[in-house]
Amino acid sequence: MGGHRLYPDQAVTVLRVIKAAQRLGFTLDEVADLLAVTQFGTRRRANSGLRARAAEKLAEVDAKLAELTAVRDTLRATLAAGCDDLIACGDMPTCPVPFDGNPAKSSIEGGGCGC
Repeated sequence: MGGHRLYPDQAVTVLRVIKAAQRLGFTLDEVADLLAVTQFGTRRRANSGLRARAAEKLAEVDAKLAELTAVRDTLRATLAAGCDDLIACGDMPTCPVPFDGNPAKSSIEGGGCGC
């Protein structure tokens, strides 16, 4: 057949489903669990159906988005404050960079961080 392999339609569909699930953030183990429910009607755990797993994944994505939003906001505040030196910035109480792991204690008002 000219070096080409022929696969059953179901195999191609399963591969498309796997790739789509990976793009949605599911790991291969999670995809295997979802496929096991679909193909064999068995569940490895009580809440292994797509709806439950999608809800879990959505919560994970929302948490990541919140973290990334905080990072973006801090970077914007750092740019707006004119911070250019991390060492000098670390000594300024108005610097937006969370050196202690917590968000900045005060907002940047008039004059920026001064570094």
